[in-house]
Amino acid sequence: MNDADPRTPSAADEARPRPQYGEYATPEEQRARIRRPEVTEALEAGVAPQPEHAPDPRVASKPGPMPVPATRGGQIDRIVTFGLLIYGLFSVVTTIIQLLNFPEYANNFARVFQVDATFTNLTAGYLWGAAAAAVTGIGWLLTAVFTWRSMKRGRISFWIPIVGALVSTVIAAVLSLIGMASDPQFLTAVMGTVSN
Repeated sequence: MNDADPRTPSAADEARPRPQYGEYATPEEQRARIRRPEVTEALEAGVAPQPEHAPDPRVASKPGPMPVPATRGGQIDRIVTFGLLIYGLFSVVTTIIQLLNFPEYANNFARVFQVDATFTNLTAGYLWGAAAAAVTGIGWLLTAVFTWRSMKRGRISFWIPIVGALVSTVIAAVLSLIGMASDPQFLTAVMGTVSN
């Protein structure tokens, strides 16, 4: 009587190479083959299957943003852009300080046109001066954020501080003029001199 366990492989079975898939595959191997049909296709085509973590060659990968190499033009753009931002920051700080003292700002504006006038509507002046100062500061911050994002993508960015400065300066100038217009006598004196 043979007491050997029929499930124990014989010497002939051990000499034969064990197949990866098929009737002798373990349940884990069978599940892996079912889960990854490209393995079956590769084996049937006589090609070695890719590791499980490898991307499926049948699926076209979307190209991501490629890092842009730093060229001489790119370095010059960065230097000019940073220079404009730093210059803009000093200009913005100086302008904000002047706008927050709006009566003196308006009087200096009148002196530029050689007008002997004094701004007297202090409440409205401080209000419109603060609004113009806020636009100036926020404009620089937004400009810096857009510039930084553009530079990270490797794009030419020197034009962003220029456009940002122009836009915020125009808006702040309009707010300042509205503040000056709140004092009719002051506005009449300035406009009369400018028109002559």
